This record gives sequence, structure tokens and C-alpha cells, in this order.
Amino acid sequence: MFSFDVVPGKVVKDILDTAAARVVDLVEDAYLRHDDGLTVNPDSYFLRFPQKPEARIIALPATIELPEDRAVGIKWISSFPGNVADGIPRASAVLVLNDYATGYPKALLEAATISAVRTAASAAVAARAFARYAPPDGRVAFIGAGIIARTVLRYLVATGYPVERLEVFDLHAESAQSLARFAAEELELDARPVDGLEAALAAQTVVTTTTAGTPYIGQLLRPGQLALNISLRDFEPAVVLAAENYFDDVEHCMKANTSPHLAEQASGGRDFVNGTLADVLRGRNEPKGDRGVLFSPFGLGVLDLAVGDFVLATAREQGLSLEIPDFFGETRRW
Repeated sequence: MFSFDVVPGKVVKDILDTAAARVVDLVEDAYLRHDDGLTVNPDSYFLRFPQKPEARIIALPATIELPEDRAVGIKWISSFPGNVADGIPRASAVLVLNDYATGYPKALLEAATISAVRTAASAAVAARAFARYAPPDGRVAFIGAGIIARTVLRYLVATGYPVERLEVFDLHAESAQSLARFAAEELELDARPVDGLEAALAAQTVVTTTTAGTPYIGQLLRPGQLALNISLRDFEPAVVLAAENYFDDVEHCMKANTSPHLAEQASGGRDFVNGTLADVLRGRNEPKGDRGVLFSPFGLGVLDLAVGDFVLATAREQGLSLEIPDFFGETRRW
């Protein structure tokens, strides 16, 4: 009851590096459980800094009923874009898991990798689902070339999404070159950096993974084109309003001045909302194909819990978690 484990980042990464198919299944299952009402996923809470407006730390509390148990916990994830200039990752995170019976914390996991792979798995699940309605032609472009982009690309390839030609655009040219090189050397893809947005937006599948705080893409999506709006603030309201729009959770996306939130403010309503990814997975809603498809996932804490619960169980089974003796100072009331 009072055991407390720590799972270091290397252990988390080693487990997840060989479990892409399992993670995709976990994330898709979590979306369906969320759709079934088997989750509690409150609003995320943002800690911001007046002197560093570009930076934030976000708390994502949640709970999800899984087959074996109910996972309970909170992800605490920072986004400090200034880190990139120093050559270190923008995001860092921890995940605290609690015991559902007592509420006691039971584990602390390094969670930057968990967050990245659940985001990537979300993109892969969506790409696979929408491929039935917007058939991919193999031309894929990434706008933004950091760790999230690299992880999403890995997961698209792992799930068999066609990537015959990859184009990468980033304001930081070295990042674009690094992602293209990774794609060519590690994934054996035909990959190259491109000079501007126009070239990237010509692809059939466009993935945005930037740190943009305000929209900058004004080019409308074409019929048959799919955009995975992973970074959420890249598309101007007019683009959103002209597309078929799907979300992981509509209410969660309509806040914090995301592109969908700005579109709601501009239009005065939500007539542009077509449905959720779960609607598509369950066949309740099918894109018509007469407009481009825009998928905007805000990022649900229940996904982190599903993946984190798997990582903790695997680490314990393999003897790789670190138990902290006497972590709790008192274990009896009297």
C-alpha cells in the first residue's frame, strides 16, 4: 500500500522505444474509453510567468478506468521555448500516479517521453482513421522539426502510414535538416528540407509541430488534404472555418486561444465542428471529402495515464523501477 517507485527517463525511453504498436493501441483504447464516459479529464491548468510570456508549465489531472484498474494521476509538463537556443529540449515533464483505493501517490515517472509518444500515437491513430476518407498519396510535410515532430514521424511509419516523400520546414534551418537527416538515415525515407511554408503546404498530409503562439497559416486546405494540427495554434480562423474539423475533445480545444478557439470567437459559434476522433473511429461520422480535414488534438491527460500505467507495470515486471523505502513519513494515524 505504501510502496513508492521512481521510473527514470532512460527506463521509460527504453520501454517505449520497443512498444510503438502497443502504445498506439493504448491511446486508441483511451480515446474510446473517454467517449464511453470512463474518464474524468478536467481542464488543464496553466502556470505562466509575466517576465517570460512564451513559457508555461501545465498541470493535467485525470483518471481513466482501465481493464485491470483505474489509473489516477497528474502530468506536470513545462514548455520553455528558449531552451532550444541552448540546444536542450523545449519540454520536460513528470507524471505522478496515485493509488485509486487510498489516494496515496505510488509512482513518479519521467514523462517527457511519455508525453511525446502519446502525442505521436494520437497523430498516428488519427492519420490511420482519416486515411479511409482522405487517401494518402505518400507526400507528407512537417512544419516544425523538434522532438515531437521526430516522434510523430516515427509513429506514422510504425503504423504503416505511407510516407514516400517527406518535406520539412522550420524557421530554424538546422532543425529542419536534422529531422530530414533522421528520416533518411534512421527510417530510410526520401526526405528533404524545404525553404518555405508554401512548399510544405503542397503536401497531401501536413503535420504542424511548432511552438507558435499565434496563427500564421492562411492558406486553405484542399479537398482530400489532411492536416494534423498537433501544435494547435498554427492555422488562422479562416482556414479552420473552411475545413472539416475533428477533435480529441471539443470542449478542451475551445480555450487558450487555440486555432479552433479563435475560429469559435470569429464565427460566434461552433457550426464548423464536425465531430471527434472517436466519432470517426466508431463510424458515427464520416468526412465528406469536399473540403480539407483538420484534426486538432488538445492533448488529454487520460492518454498520459494509459501510457504511464503501462510503463510502470512494465518497469516493475522487469525490475527496473526504483523503490524508495520509507517515502511516506507516517503510515498510521496513531
